[in-house]
Amino acid sequence: MEKIGMEMVVDEIFSRLPAKAVDRFKSLSKYFRKELSTHNFELKHCRRAGNSLQKKLLSLKHESIVVDDIVCGNLEVNTSKTITFPYNIHPSFLRIISSFNGLLLVCNERILCELMLWNPTTGRFKEISDDYFNHRFDRNFDTGGMYFDQFDDLKVLHIKCYRNVGTARVYSRRLDSWRKINFLNESKFASSSYSWSPTTYSGKTIYFMVSNYWFPPGERNIVTFDVISESFSVLCFPERMKVNHCQGHFLTILNKLHVIAVGRADELIADLYKFEHDDWVKDILDYQARQQRTNIIEDWLITSIWGDFVEVDLCNEAFNYLQHVENYNGPKGALFIKTTVSPIESKL
Repeated sequence: MEKIGMEMVVDEIFSRLPAKAVDRFKSLSKYFRKELSTHNFELKHCRRAGNSLQKKLLSLKHESIVVDDIVCGNLEVNTSKTITFPYNIHPSFLRIISSFNGLLLVCNERILCELMLWNPTTGRFKEISDDYFNHRFDRNFDTGGMYFDQFDDLKVLHIKCYRNVGTARVYSRRLDSWRKINFLNESKFASSSYSWSPTTYSGKTIYFMVSNYWFPPGERNIVTFDVISESFSVLCFPERMKVNHCQGHFLTILNKLHVIAVGRADELIADLYKFEHDDWVKDILDYQARQQRTNIIEDWLITSIWGDFVEVDLCNEAFNYLQHVENYNGPKGALFIKTTVSPIESKL
């Protein structure tokens, strides 16, 4: 051990341990607590966990919170575990806004718009709302995301559209405070006619689906947020999705942004597009979807359209591709990885 050195042990051995095992080692000594709570260790542990095909699926049921194992895209049978949210808040009051590096950004709708950072693996949480959050959370007009900035500070982006005014604010875990940033110049997206989706993080960018369900009906926009410059922009939409009335859902596969377009023709059809070289490329794989009213993943993929759940049947080739999905979340469920990332900044 003396020849190897404790730094090598922490970086190469401890970073490969399960998150709960790392937590147990923290209680052994002040040294371990300090070394296993640093930003560098958090990030290294995240990277190793993110490379694994083992994920967790958290589902907010009506009466419970259920966590299932997802291994190589398969929902493992008989692995469901029921967990509780801090303060035993009833699941019906909770809404997931974002999933990032093992943390979930969750809103407690029972108390206006109470935002909380929660690590469901370690159970640690932090309430991050301030006096600004004095309106009830609206899933169509409130959204947000999480990211690490260039200084490895965990940030939370929150967007609020209220009375045709859009406001964007950023929370710093390190400073434990909020600040306002510039929002889009196109104020139309703050209109009550537009609905904002949960977020997806890919390549230093956060993506939102912004949809108009009134006039013109079926209009879809993709709004991006660059986490380095903290600036917003609007991205082009896949051409076919402009023509047909579809719903789009983001996910990341092999570190690349994808969107699933689910629409109606003679039957429900789902197409997969990949974003590369500043353009959308339709994947060669086609998927047929059938209507289901369930929130259990089978053959991996569940999405939704006009309030109904859609189960997407996958051929073997498609399934092998989609087993590498890294990020996919909605208001009542999300994929996450088991990490040691804490909602609270370490003071060690």
